[in-house]
Amino acid sequence: MPLKKSAYQIMSSKLKNENAADLAERAAQAETRTEQAHTCAAQTETRAEQAAIQKEQSQTMADQAHTRLAQAATQSEQDKTRTAQAETQTAQAMTWRMEHALRASELSYRRLFEAARDGILILDADTGRITDVNPFLNELLGFSHEEMVGRTVGELSPFKDIVSNQTMLRRLQSDGYVRYEDLPLKTKDRRHVAVEFVSNVYQAGDKKVIQCNIRDITARKRAEESHALLAMAVEQSAETIVITNIHGAILFANPAFEKISGYTCAEALGQNTSILKSGCHDAEFYRQMWDCLRGGKVWKGHFINRRKDGELYEEDATISPVRNASGTVVNYVSVKRDVTREMQLEVQLRQSQKMESIGQLADGIAHDFNNILGASLLYLGLLQQKPELSMDTKESLKEIEKETIRAANLTRQLLLFSRRQLLKIRSLDLNELINNLLKMMRRLLSVNIEFIFDGSSELACVNADVGMVEQVVMNLCLNARDAMPNGGSLTLVTTLVELEDGLAGPHPDARPGRFVCLSVTDTGCGMDKDVLDHLFEPFFTTKEEGKGTGLGLAIVFRIVKQHQGWVEVESELGRGSSFRVYLPAGTKPDDAPGVSDHEDEINGGSETILIVEDSPPMRRMASLCLRKLGYAVLEAGDGAEALRVWQEHQGKIDLLLTDMVMPGAMTGLDLAVRLKHEKNTLVIIICSGYSGESSEPPVIAGQEIPFLEKPYSGGALAKLVRRCLDQC
Repeated sequence: MPLKKSAYQIMSSKLKNENAADLAERAAQAETRTEQAHTCAAQTETRAEQAAIQKEQSQTMADQAHTRLAQAATQSEQDKTRTAQAETQTAQAMTWRMEHALRASELSYRRLFEAARDGILILDADTGRITDVNPFLNELLGFSHEEMVGRTVGELSPFKDIVSNQTMLRRLQSDGYVRYEDLPLKTKDRRHVAVEFVSNVYQAGDKKVIQCNIRDITARKRAEESHALLAMAVEQSAETIVITNIHGAILFANPAFEKISGYTCAEALGQNTSILKSGCHDAEFYRQMWDCLRGGKVWKGHFINRRKDGELYEEDATISPVRNASGTVVNYVSVKRDVTREMQLEVQLRQSQKMESIGQLADGIAHDFNNILGASLLYLGLLQQKPELSMDTKESLKEIEKETIRAANLTRQLLLFSRRQLLKIRSLDLNELINNLLKMMRRLLSVNIEFIFDGSSELACVNADVGMVEQVVMNLCLNARDAMPNGGSLTLVTTLVELEDGLAGPHPDARPGRFVCLSVTDTGCGMDKDVLDHLFEPFFTTKEEGKGTGLGLAIVFRIVKQHQGWVEVESELGRGSSFRVYLPAGTKPDDAPGVSDHEDEINGGSETILIVEDSPPMRRMASLCLRKLGYAVLEAGDGAEALRVWQEHQGKIDLLLTDMVMPGAMTGLDLAVRLKHEKNTLVIIICSGYSGESSEPPVIAGQEIPFLEKPYSGGALAKLVRRCLDQC
């Protein structure tokens, strides 16, 4: 068993062991460090080798870099050379392109210059002389290119009187711009053209030039003048011109529309044309109108429209579609003429023509009827002269004669109506005539009718037939009396009126001048429009059957018209009527014809009388009456037979009693003229139921021929024959 070591030994041993271990460890570490040093030395050597290699490589790279730099420098020089070459090529290309563009621009400008439809004038800005001019201006002014180039504008006749060369140059130099809106020029062949003249100064290369643009505005001016004229015509047109859209809304209306319709343009714009509807046209009328317009056609027709104040008026209208550039209807234009007065005149003309036709019929009837009545009156006169007749027979004959005379008066009215009654014109005072009729009129009027007459103290005279004017007054008063069966008031007023041009009233015969107006106003039953429309028609009456002939007012109308006057009427149902008769004013009144004492005694004679009458009964009875008075009577039925009788008894015939109208070509007046030429002392009496269209007694060789109106009595015939023979 080992001995137990001491602590020292143990410690010493431990220390030895530890030192040994430490030494060993240190040795190991030193060996390690040696190895590491060897390694580091190897590494250093390696690094040195590597550094040498790197140095060689760096040198190589540096050499390469120097080489590349040299190459780059060489390349840069080459690039600079190429850049310079490219720039040179680019500059050359740009120069070529600019030259090409300039040539193209110049060519384009030249083409525009040559083809322009405006005149172009190029001038040297320094000298003012023309360097170029385009064909249009040559053509416009009539000068050739050679005639214009090299001259100043002031030297050319078109510009001589308009602009001064120096004045224009000064303005161009100061302002660089000159403009004339409307310059009148005269061409080489002295035509006048209107142009718009514009001049500018601009730089052309190394010098300044003036370009003058000259636009022919002659056509435009004409169009503007035409449009202005059209606008003025539309504004001043007496006819209504209205433009609407396709729905009928008013877009434009001229002043005539305002005047005729009563609507102002401001009131009408935007409104539909239906504002003028009167209700006189049915829906079918408007449907047909719109169908026509929507079909793109022109519509023509007649409107009865209503003014703003409610009054109706009539228009002839033409409505046309207005198309745009594509042909679509976008508007309608209507041109309408107010024909209200024309329509009134047309109605009155138809009325006048109708009355003329009836008058001609009445004339024919009256002429034949007068012959029948004349023969009857003559025969009744002879019968009443027989002494053996009883009183009853004589009374009966008197009644027959009275009815025959009544029939003769009716015939006379027919002749008045047909304007075949002879007028005995003289200057008369209408107030005096009415005053002379007052007593008779008061007797004819009912006691319950108040009669008032207000005659103007300044009344002028009228040239008229006294009897016919009396007939007018009487007929109007009797018509007023019949309109007041229960009494009322009848007022006659005379006034002198002066009618000015344009204010003569709506009646077709109304005209400017001085007129005497007779107003006859009653407070009777009045008349409606239907009665007024037929008032002056012959045989038209509102009276009960047997109480009126229907000729009273027709005769008034005819007599007044025959005296170059007219009649106006105003009336309303239940408010009476007013008739206004207008007669031309004349001079101072003639003295009233003297009234001879009534000759009851009828004297005969022994002279030879030739009676020419186409009615055998009339001829026989006239001959019988005269033969009973001792005259020698010869008879003929027409002019030819009268000439034969004249030749057989030439020189023996003292008096010719001839009818005015006879069969054949020769009238009674023709016969009288011929026989008077052969025998100057021949006494002539013309008889007829009418005197043709003449309103004056027949005249032969300056002498008024006595006229015997048919039907006549034996006494009237005998007195006239004796008086004429005694006066020769």
